[in-house]
Amino acid sequence: MIDDTKLKALITRLHREIDEGLSPAVQIAIARHGELLVDETIGVPSSSRFVAFSATKAFVAGAIWRLVDEGLVVLDAPVATYLPEFAGNGKEGVTVEMVLTHTGGFPYAPLGPGRWETRASRLEAFGRWRLTSEPGESFTYHPTAGHWVLGEVIAAVTGEDHTDAIQRLVTDPLGLPRVLGIRPDDREGIVESVATGALPTPEEVEALMGFKLDLAALIPPEVGVQALLTLNEPSVQEIGVPGGGGVMRAADLALLYQAMIDDPLGLWSPEILRAGTREIRVDLPDAMGEPSNRTLGLISAGTDGRAAQRGMGKHASPEAFGHRGAGGQLAFADPATGISVAYLTAGLDQHLLRQYRRDTAIASLASDILAT
Repeated sequence: MIDDTKLKALITRLHREIDEGLSPAVQIAIARHGELLVDETIGVPSSSRFVAFSATKAFVAGAIWRLVDEGLVVLDAPVATYLPEFAGNGKEGVTVEMVLTHTGGFPYAPLGPGRWETRASRLEAFGRWRLTSEPGESFTYHPTAGHWVLGEVIAAVTGEDHTDAIQRLVTDPLGLPRVLGIRPDDREGIVESVATGALPTPEEVEALMGFKLDLAALIPPEVGVQALLTLNEPSVQEIGVPGGGGVMRAADLALLYQAMIDDPLGLWSPEILRAGTREIRVDLPDAMGEPSNRTLGLISAGTDGRAAQRGMGKHASPEAFGHRGAGGQLAFADPATGISVAYLTAGLDQHLLRQYRRDTAIASLASDILAT
């Protein structure tokens, strides 16, 4: 049962995003035992859909897990087994699992407009990519490159476009709408993302962290705000960028995570579900020197007390898992409570310190919604 006082506090906190001009619209969904407890939209109609950015990656992971169970994909097989075009320039030893855990060594390999429109052009781009680190030896988040590879692996073994395969393997069985590859006749209610705020200054970073840091110099073009805003374009949404181009309601995302808690439909074997949601396969340090806590495609809250830094709030148990997205998109589940949370916002706040505080506040309030 929901605690009404806690729910009121959560909704009040969400209204601040609109009132303070940090987003034109937000949407939150909280589910438990396969049912929605909260489905709230502020600023736009309740049927609206948002770009989920990297929270999309959970749908790709779910499809890969099914293909592993079917024997069509082997985790320790080189990617080149499925995509011969990927081989070369030292990439022959990059495995599927390395790509799922962001240890493939090609985090910022370029692929964008003019090259991502067709499968042939994508595969041709893969062949030119070069490594920037030794595969398997370090963790560097691959914002989009790795999931382009996973999308093409899915296409290679199913004979379908990755968007159609993900619909068949994941969203259709769960009774959810298509989230990747949005067709021209299915564009009603899509909210356009907008940039808000400005990057924190080096002085603001120093005040919080004790050292100056120019964040503008560190953000790769692939995850800069202008690159993110290209995901608003109808033609790009029709392609279905697998690393971040999903279009959905928060409810769709929360219900996906419900299925990942205990899999009532039996979509995945217990072994692959454990590997995808509970087993930390890579704990190499991330960019901030913290354990990356990567499962097969998602992130584990872990036992080190840093769940908030991983987008799951202050109350998450060590068993919680999820994957947030750029601009403050939140998505996670906690088997300890049975709750799953999805929060989507159309405002891409460039002030990353403020966004972090907002993420922590909203995730903490949402995950603590049950009456005690």
